[in-house]
Formats: sequence, structure tokens, C-alpha cells
Amino acid sequence: MADWSDGILLKVVNVLVYLFFTGSNIYTVAGPTPVYGAGKETYFTPASWVFGLWSVIHLLLLGTIIYQFFEPGKKVIIDGVNWRLPLLIVLNTVYVSVWSRGHYIVAFIFALFVSSAVSHIYYIVKKHHSAENVNDELWIHLPFSLWHGFTTFLIFVTAFEAFGVNAHRHHAGVFTKVFVFLALLFLESTSAAYAFSSPEGDLAGSIAIAWSLFAVFDHQRSSAFIHWSALAFAILSTFWIGKALYALFTRNRTTSGVTDSERAPLIGSV
Repeated sequence: MADWSDGILLKVVNVLVYLFFTGSNIYTVAGPTPVYGAGKETYFTPASWVFGLWSVIHLLLLGTIIYQFFEPGKKVIIDGVNWRLPLLIVLNTVYVSVWSRGHYIVAFIFALFVSSAVSHIYYIVKKHHSAENVNDELWIHLPFSLWHGFTTFLIFVTAFEAFGVNAHRHHAGVFTKVFVFLALLFLESTSAAYAFSSPEGDLAGSIAIAWSLFAVFDHQRSSAFIHWSALAFAILSTFWIGKALYALFTRNRTTSGVTDSERAPLIGSV
């Protein structure tokens, strides 16, 4: 375990903002007024079960907060990510708060801030801190990949709430269908980008997108075009998950098949 006092201020701040983040989201779900599924109904509104992904992210972040007290975790979370993590958590908490109160234009602006913050962390983690063990994968790479993918989806959800028509009052016109289709296409393309982001792909990012697209398919019943388009893009996103799984399996199989004698010349030539 790393020296507990090394970077203690940031570690304590990370613990406090995590507790605040978790507490605010628990209140959002279990408070006296339901939030998920009770906001403005648009033609991009997903089924409320999609927000269950927050619970997964919260659980993984708990591991992240604990992992920062160990040397491998401190190297990435404290020395690498640094103050960007508490900034991200604060921005995300504000986003959820204003979104739950129906201030959709403000929420859209904060969704962009959250996307910028999580994208920066995602880049640092993927570019400069490749996973060296299972703990790195579980407590660093996995939560930020899920967070990055889900935030990308939430930008579109909030955009339609801020600028789109109310599905309870207006039928889906041509422009609405076109914008929904383009949003679905962009998300499916993002899922493909995750799959091809590295030789082994980013499985978690693709899963977050596919999960979200299936939620749009499940909820959107009033427009057959939107309903089946969401299903088609969700299936395509699932294909990219399969691609990432295959790449990951192939990489692990290749790595396990390399013997010490095969590694020796490479090490000696460095």
C-alpha cells in the first residue's frame, strides 16, 4: 500500500466528492419525487432502466476510490488523472441536479462540460496508462469507459429534451425523425470507434452505447420508424461488442502462447 499521506489532500477530496456524488444520485432515485422516466417525453427518450448503468459506474468508482490508496492506483488516479476526477464528479452531480429539475438547456450545457471532462480523463487513461493488471482494468479503465460512452448518449438525450418537441403534444415530423436517425447513426458509429480504438478494442464503451440504444428501442413505440431504426443500430452496436470481444480473446490467446524463450530475443535486443 502506498504511503497514506502521499497526495492525501486529493485522496480525501476524492472520497468526499464520491460520497456526495453517490448520495445525490441515491436521492434522485429514492427521493419523494421520481426523476428517471418522469421528465420531458421526447422521441429520443430511453426506457428508464437505462439509468441503471449509473449504479454500475458508482460501484466501480467505489473500487477506484479504494484503489487510489495502493501504489498502482495512486500512480494513475493521483499522479495521472489528478484533480480532473473530482472536477468530473462535481460537474456530473450538477448536471444530474439541474436535469432532474427540468432545466434542460442548462443541463445540456453541463452535459457538454461533463463530456469534455470525462473525455480528457479517458484520453489520459487510455493513452498514458495502459492496464497492467486486473485491478487497473476494473477500477480505472472500465468505469471511465462506461462513463465516457454513457455521457455521449446523455448529450443527445438532453439535447432532445432542451430543443426537441414534446412527444405527448406533437407527432414526430420529418425533421424530428431525421435528427433522431442521425443521432442513432452517430452513436452506432461511436460504438464502432470504440471497437477499433485499439487492437483489443474498448468493450465497455461499446456496451454502454448498445445498452442505451436498446433502451431507446424499448421505449419509443409511437413512431415505427424511430422504433425499428433504434433496434437496427442497437444490433449493429452489438456486433461491435462481438468484434471487441474477439479481439480481446485473440490478444489474450496470443499473449498466453508466447513462451519465455520467444520473449528472450526481444528483451535482449532492446
